[in-house]
Amino acid sequence: MKKIIMFFMALCMVLPALNAQNNKALNKALKKEYKVKMKEFKKGGWMLYGSSRSLDVALLNHYGKLNKEGEDAYEIVGTCSKFKSKNVGHQTCINNACNIYAQQAGRQLKGRIVSDIAGNGDDVSGEFDHFYAAYESLVQKELNGELQESFSVIRSNKDGSYEMQTFFVVSESAATRARIRAYENAAKESAAAQKYAKKVSDFVREGFKPTTVSTSTND
Repeated sequence: MKKIIMFFMALCMVLPALNAQNNKALNKALKKEYKVKMKEFKKGGWMLYGSSRSLDVALLNHYGKLNKEGEDAYEIVGTCSKFKSKNVGHQTCINNACNIYAQQAGRQLKGRIVSDIAGNGDDVSGEFDHFYAAYESLVQKELNGELQESFSVIRSNKDGSYEMQTFFVVSESAATRARIRAYENAAKESAAAQKYAKKVSDFVREGFKPTTVSTSTND
């Protein structure tokens, strides 16, 4: 018993030092990431859009939100180009961010259904086609209310059009809630989803981090 007590006493002394080292390393990495991103913005001619604050502050606040949420949070970036109306461009970036996530959520779910349900010998080819489309559409709609917009940057093109990037923070728990709502509504019209309800529901709850792609508009 004495040895166990001594062990925990030693552990209590070591943990604060380890946490301090981890925090120091994290802060160092964040500073490096911030400098790299600011250099990228400045080199690319990007300017902060729709805010009276500086781009430096906007980016710092963005990283602060991600750091505060921890591993539960991640970044989604909606991008668009070749637009003339800034308001239209901004809305397109928002739609694009939701669409990126919805498409990848749909692909992930389809992959799990094909590998697990069909992999077990059940012939589900064609049964889920309508469900996939409905699910993606509903995920896009549901996610819109869960995104936390951080900031947008914009730059002009030689032809008078613009390009924009809009940065969002979303927590995996919030995104999961959006996916679950989308699944529940899409499943109402899908006999296949109802047939395999437990498995499909489990697949929907599996988290993932989306990647970013760009789109363009001539509005």
